[in-house]
Amino acid sequence: MSDLRAELTEILDEAEWEWLIPHVQRDAVILVALELDLVDVGVAIASDNIPSVEQWIDKQLITKPTIVQVGEWNGARTKRFNTLIVQPYVLVQEIVAA
Repeated sequence: MSDLRAELTEILDEAEWEWLIPHVQRDAVILVALELDLVDVGVAIASDNIPSVEQWIDKQLITKPTIVQVGEWNGARTKRFNTLIVQPYVLVQEIVAA
Protein backbone atom coordinates (compact mmCIF):
# COMPACT_ATOMS: atom_id res chain seq x y z
CA MET A 1 0.00 0.00 0.00
CA SER A 2 2.84 2.42 0.79
CA ASP A 3 4.23 1.75 -2.71
CA LEU A 4 0.88 2.75 -4.18
CA ARG A 5 0.77 5.90 -2.03
CA ALA A 6 4.32 6.81 -3.10
CA GLU A 7 3.51 6.16 -6.76
CA LEU A 8 0.35 8.30 -6.63
CA THR A 9 2.12 11.08 -4.72
CA GLU A 10 4.76 11.14 -7.45
CA ILE A 11 2.18 11.60 -10.24
CA LEU A 12 0.16 14.26 -8.40
CA ASP A 13 0.12 17.28 -10.70
CA GLU A 14 -1.64 20.51 -11.64
CA ALA A 15 -3.69 21.07 -14.77
CA GLU A 16 -5.60 23.90 -16.34
CA TRP A 17 -9.31 23.40 -16.86
CA GLU A 18 -8.85 23.44 -20.63
CA TRP A 19 -6.65 20.32 -20.40
CA LEU A 20 -9.36 18.51 -18.42
CA ILE A 21 -12.22 19.14 -20.88
CA PRO A 22 -11.63 15.96 -22.97
CA HIS A 23 -11.74 13.88 -19.77
CA VAL A 24 -15.00 15.55 -18.70
CA GLN A 25 -16.44 14.78 -22.12
CA ARG A 26 -15.70 11.08 -21.62
CA ASP A 27 -17.22 11.25 -18.10
CA ALA A 28 -13.94 10.36 -16.39
CA VAL A 29 -13.46 13.35 -14.06
CA ILE A 30 -14.20 13.00 -10.36
CA LEU A 31 -14.26 16.18 -8.29
CA VAL A 32 -12.75 15.72 -4.82
CA ALA A 33 -13.79 18.05 -1.97
CA LEU A 34 -11.08 20.29 -0.56
CA GLU A 35 -11.35 18.68 2.88
CA LEU A 36 -10.13 15.36 1.48
CA ASP A 37 -6.55 14.50 0.61
CA LEU A 38 -6.32 13.78 -3.12
CA VAL A 39 -3.77 10.99 -2.61
CA ASP A 40 -5.94 9.34 0.08
CA VAL A 41 -8.85 9.27 -2.35
CA GLY A 42 -6.62 7.92 -5.12
CA VAL A 43 -5.31 5.14 -2.87
CA ALA A 44 -8.86 4.21 -1.82
CA ILE A 45 -10.09 4.05 -5.43
CA ALA A 46 -7.03 2.17 -6.72
CA SER A 47 -7.21 -0.39 -3.90
CA ASP A 48 -11.01 -0.85 -4.16
CA ASN A 49 -11.65 0.48 -0.66
CA ILE A 50 -15.40 0.41 -1.23
CA PRO A 51 -16.49 1.49 2.29
CA SER A 52 -14.41 4.70 2.16
CA VAL A 53 -15.43 5.52 -1.40
CA GLU A 54 -19.12 4.89 -0.66
CA GLN A 55 -18.94 7.09 2.44
CA TRP A 56 -17.38 9.94 0.44
CA ILE A 57 -20.01 9.57 -2.28
CA ASP A 58 -22.82 9.53 0.31
CA LYS A 59 -21.45 12.71 1.89
CA GLN A 60 -20.96 14.23 -1.60
CA LEU A 61 -17.23 14.65 -0.95
CA ILE A 62 -16.46 13.00 -4.29
CA THR A 63 -18.79 13.81 -7.16
CA LYS A 64 -18.98 14.25 -10.88
CA PRO A 65 -18.75 17.94 -11.86
CA THR A 66 -22.17 19.53 -12.25
CA ILE A 67 -23.33 21.28 -15.41
CA VAL A 68 -23.14 24.57 -13.48
CA GLN A 69 -19.53 23.93 -12.40
CA VAL A 70 -18.51 22.95 -15.93
CA GLY A 71 -20.12 26.14 -17.24
CA GLU A 72 -18.23 28.28 -14.71
CA TRP A 73 -14.94 26.55 -15.48
CA ASN A 74 -15.52 26.92 -19.24
CA GLY A 75 -15.58 30.66 -18.58
CA ALA A 76 -12.20 30.45 -16.84
CA ARG A 77 -10.21 28.02 -18.95
CA THR A 78 -6.95 28.80 -17.18
CA LYS A 79 -8.41 27.85 -13.79
CA ARG A 80 -6.07 25.35 -12.17
CA PHE A 81 -6.76 22.04 -10.45
CA ASN A 82 -4.69 19.54 -8.55
CA THR A 83 -4.99 16.32 -10.52
CA LEU A 84 -4.34 12.65 -10.00
CA ILE A 85 -4.86 9.96 -12.63
CA VAL A 86 -6.21 6.69 -11.27
CA GLN A 87 -7.29 4.81 -14.39
CA PRO A 88 -9.88 5.15 -15.74
CA TYR A 89 -10.51 8.31 -13.69
CA VAL A 90 -8.97 11.72 -13.40
CA LEU A 91 -9.37 12.97 -9.84
CA VAL A 92 -9.42 16.76 -9.60
CA GLN A 93 -9.47 19.23 -6.75
CA GLU A 94 -10.04 22.92 -7.29
CA ILE A 95 -7.16 25.20 -6.42
CA VAL A 96 -8.74 28.15 -4.64
CA ALA A 97 -6.99 31.49 -4.54
CA ALA A 98 -5.94 32.46 -1.03
